[in-house]
Amino acid sequence: MPELVFFSGTMDCGKSTLALQIEHNRSARGLVGMIFTRNDRAGEGKLSSRLGLVTDAVEVADGTDLYAYLVDHLSQGGRADYVIADEAQFLAPEQIDQLARVVDDLELDVYAFGITTDFRTKLFPGSQRLVELADRVEVLQVEALCWCGARATHNARTVGGVMVVEGAQVVVGDVTGSADEIGYEVLCRRHHRRRMTAATARAAALSPDVLPVSAT
Repeated sequence: MPELVFFSGTMDCGKSTLALQIEHNRSARGLVGMIFTRNDRAGEGKLSSRLGLVTDAVEVADGTDLYAYLVDHLSQGGRADYVIADEAQFLAPEQIDQLARVVDDLELDVYAFGITTDFRTKLFPGSQRLVELADRVEVLQVEALCWCGARATHNARTVGGVMVVEGAQVVVGDVTGSADEIGYEVLCRRHHRRRMTAATARAAALSPDVLPVSAT
């Protein structure tokens, strides 16, 4: 039976790499996929991973009806044996409903990939709807690590290396951005609660207040 599967995890845990692997494995068997994405780091209409792999995709806009897009594609003689939706956290709840309809009415497997929570630890609306509707939710087993070495469970937004907890839910950035711009970092829960990023931890370690005082 076709399924709606949600692959979730923090940033930097290999979601897009797995999406590209699924695409490669199925295309190697002669299957044709429809790939949707939104706000990919590589730019509009791209699905990319941090390993340097990239493929073309359909960029989803606010008003895109994903079910109608597939029906139109198939009606015009196009082929789609499965669907991949990357950056699914950026999709609207109604677009997740449309993906579920693709599974139920068109009988196509849909593989959705996305982050579950934002930098404030709040659920993305698209991810929440996926958790509600998916036949399966798979937490990726490739663990991203906090700067302290513990398993990273939370996504932090940084400005100049300093963690922020206010602002728009969606601001495109990456974990490899320079220290003086908006970026993201994965943290364990303890350091997310303490708002301690790698940069602030280094600064604290270099502070004279924490350096040992030598006896004279």
